[in-house]
Amino acid sequence: MLSTEAYWHRWRTRQQVEQQIDGSWRVVGIYDSETGAQLGFARAMSDGVNDAYLADLIVDPNARGHGAGKLLVRTMIDDGPGAEFRWTLFTGDAHGLYEQFGFVAPDSTAMVRPGSRTVRP
Repeated sequence: MLSTEAYWHRWRTRQQVEQQIDGSWRVVGIYDSETGAQLGFARAMSDGVNDAYLADLIVDPNARGHGAGKLLVRTMIDDGPGAEFRWTLFTGDAHGLYEQFGFVAPDSTAMVRPGSRTVRP
């Protein structure tokens, strides 16, 4: 889903997604206990001390609205080694989900230099 269906970073190939996963600080997946099918995924990068970046959180469309997203975010940021870190993420949707975990719009101390990659269809 990350290389074919996610609306963000659509320029990535599957090989590039796998490279990003290999270089991640933490990776979390959730699975259906009966079928073993993967229902969701998230990864994070971190300095391991204070800052972490939540990336590529995605939930199977059929699992949305049933707590899968909450489980992923909680497991990644509250139940892991980065529970006291400053977390960052970029998202164009699901703001209500992330707000439940303390994410807010950045203040005047945050700046971003956008990438210049071309998005593939």
